[in-house]
Parts: sequence; structure tokens; C-alpha cells
Amino acid sequence: MIALTLAQLAQAVGGELRTAGADTPDTIVSGVVDTDSRLIGPGDVFVAKPGEATDGHLFVPAAVDAGAAAALVERHVDAEISQVIVPDVVTALADLARTVVGTVRARGDLRIVGITGSNGKTTTKNLLARILQDEGETVSPRASFNNEVGAPLTMLRVTDSTRYLVSEFGASGPGEIARLAGLVEPDVGVVLMVGMAHAGGFGGIEATFAAKSELVRAVRPGGLAVLNADDARVAAMAPIADERGLRVRWFGRGTGADVRADDVQVTASGTRFTVTTGDETLPLRLRVLGEHHVGNALAAIATATALGVGLAECIERLETVELAERWRMQPLGSERVRIINDAYNASPDSMSAALRTLAQIVEPGQRTVAVLGAMSELGEYAEEEHDRVGLLAVRLGIQRIVVVGNDARRMFLEAVAQGSWDNEAVFFPDADAAFEYLTGELRDGDRVLVKSSNSAGLRFLGDRLGESFS
Repeated sequence: MIALTLAQLAQAVGGELRTAGADTPDTIVSGVVDTDSRLIGPGDVFVAKPGEATDGHLFVPAAVDAGAAAALVERHVDAEISQVIVPDVVTALADLARTVVGTVRARGDLRIVGITGSNGKTTTKNLLARILQDEGETVSPRASFNNEVGAPLTMLRVTDSTRYLVSEFGASGPGEIARLAGLVEPDVGVVLMVGMAHAGGFGGIEATFAAKSELVRAVRPGGLAVLNADDARVAAMAPIADERGLRVRWFGRGTGADVRADDVQVTASGTRFTVTTGDETLPLRLRVLGEHHVGNALAAIATATALGVGLAECIERLETVELAERWRMQPLGSERVRIINDAYNASPDSMSAALRTLAQIVEPGQRTVAVLGAMSELGEYAEEEHDRVGLLAVRLGIQRIVVVGNDARRMFLEAVAQGSWDNEAVFFPDADAAFEYLTGELRDGDRVLVKSSNSAGLRFLGDRLGESFS
């Protein structure tokens, strides 16, 4: 965080300052801001956020022991540390982020990119950050820091030397993206796709469209909207961009895209394709597994080239990326038995993309195995969408379908109903039972996809399988 006096910090969040020890209102703080006391170091600011399982106020003493310079709290804590007391620390965190980013932007040439979409946000964020970091100091979220707490914490990492801030905006309901993006008014808004992820929280696909379009409405006047030409709902956001006076830059596979992919070839070691923008066409070998990441790479290139990075530099840097993020199409195991752990998140779109990738990467003599768990946050669409996954797995010819967890059972039932009844499809109530089966079932040449939402916990099953077959 930039240097602020305790008085300035209190003013930014509209809080009451109570100093401790030798501190005065003019005492300067400039450390990291975090809600996790385990990550606090000397000079940092600890945010005592109440939670469902515990209360951050209980960890203020631990933050003091770690060297914290100040604490943002909702009630005064009996600890030797200067505290700023506010009614709601999450709201205060957003107010502080708005102040810090606004101050940095006013002082220098900070460029801000916001990314949203039903799938692909984290991968695109990581690809774009990799391109931009060679241009200047770049701040981007750790993991999927894209909610009301994670997004402001990322914003608060900017300093006066930061050139690029890449923010990832997720949401489980209407208005959340508008609030988060409104804190910084991005120069560039990137919309990847509008799909069924979180459809239960939004209330359907049209409500999801409205929520994702909030990012386009939040881009500052004269800014840029980077839109997916292959997604009809994203393409329908162009009139919103026009109303806002924004430029539009298209990415996709069609000939009308400003940044286009052709000659796509998917293999077990990544995806090869050519990238065309303007009069320039260059080959790209993307080592991140899965054809669905072609669009994410195009979005990153479209954004970076709009910010002044050359196409050749974009490609050179993207080719150094081996893994988008842990638990996202992460290759584990060995060439003998390859495990693809993609169980950090799942939606109908990402589940379909992962299954299609599994079907594409096998060679003669190799067998496809899909280990599937539940997709969360689908609401009234859950049963239908789980049925669709079971149907797709059969239609793609996946040779072993292993369904784990009662919330995912409909995938198994649908697979059986579609003709997968001779032990091609099996069901297990928990990951331990599935692990015991798989360690005896998997054989040389198998290519295994592990896919579920985070809440299903199959990412840890994927890790265990990776270790067993390494």
C-alpha cells in the first residue's frame, strides 16, 4: 500500500482513530493490508473481518505479535496497536481501496484492467499479468481474489511505481461487479463469456448477462471494452459500450475479430494456433492445456496489444506459461498415467470444455477416464445441468466415468440411462472410496480428468492421484 498517515487512513474509511504506544495521527503506515493474521508482517495493516466460522477480532493480538502497525476493526480490541474503528470493515476495505488507487492514478500513469466472465477469469488474468509484468510493475490477484474482500485487497497492493493493475471481478448476484469495478473505474473492461456459472444466484442466463455487463458500464469514459466475438451474449454488450463512448476491441475465432485464432491444434502438451491482429500473423504454442484457453489467450493479447505491447512480445511471454493456476487443468502424475486436475471450479460450460479436451488429447491405445463431482451454485438448473454432463461424457466416448458425491449422482444415472452400463460408469459416495477404486483401476496409458466445483473437494483427490501415479 502507498504511505498514509494513520489520520489519512481513518479519513479514507470514515473511522474513529485510537492510537496506541508512541503512535500519533501523523504516524505513517505503508505495509500490506490483509485479513489473514498469518500473512501479516512488520508494518502491515490487519483487517479484523468477522466471519461465519470465526471472528478476525480474536486474531488482533496475533497480528500485533507479527509486527502489524495498525488494525481496522469494528470494535476496540484490548491490544497494544493503533486501531481504526468502523461500522463495517468490508465496506471500509472498499473505501480504502478506492482512495489508494485513486491517489496512485492521479500521481502517475497507472492503467487498470478489469476482467469478468462466467469462466476463464483467473486464467486470463494470469496470462495478461505475465505479458504486462515485463512492461512495468504489475499487480494482479492471488489465486481467485475476485470478491468483495479479495478484489479490494488486490487493489491495495498498488504503489506509486505500479504501472498496471489487473483486477478480476467475480459475483454471485446482481450489483456486485458494479460495486467492485466502481471502486477503480477500469481503463479496460474484458468480458470473456456469459454462461451458466452461478446462474442460481443470478436467477437465470439473462440476469447473468445483465450482471456481467456491469463491467462495461463501469469502464471510465473514453476507455476500452474487450469483448468475445464468439459469444452472442457478450457481443450484445457492444451497444452498451457505444452508449458509454467506449472503443470496442473484439477477440475470437471468426474473421471479424480484431484478434483472431486460426489453425487450432489441441494436444496433451498444449494447444498450437496462429494469432492474427491487423496485418500481423504469428504462431503461438500455448502450454496451458485445453482448447477453451485459446479464447483466454486471445483476450489477454487483445488487451495487451491495445495497451501498446507488440504481438511478438505477447506471444513470447505467453509461451513461457506452463500452468494457468493450481487445480486448473493442472497436469499431474506421469506420462504413464496422466492426471489432469481441474477441480478448483466447475460450471456447465467449463465441465463441457474439460471433457472435450480429455477426448481430444488421447492417442491410440490410451484410455479416457473422467472423475466428476458436483457443480455448485446452479439453483433450479442443477438437475438439468448435471444430466447434461452425464449425457455429454457418454456422447464423447469417455471410457470410464467415475462420479463422486451424492450431489453429482445424476451424472451417473444419466450416463447409465444413455447406455453406459457395463462398468463404464460407476458411482462412489465420497473421495476416499473413489481413490481406492481408481488406484486399482487405472493402468498405463490412461488420461484422467478430475473435475468438480471447489466445494466438492475433488481437487484433493486429484492431488492424491497425481502423487500415486507420479
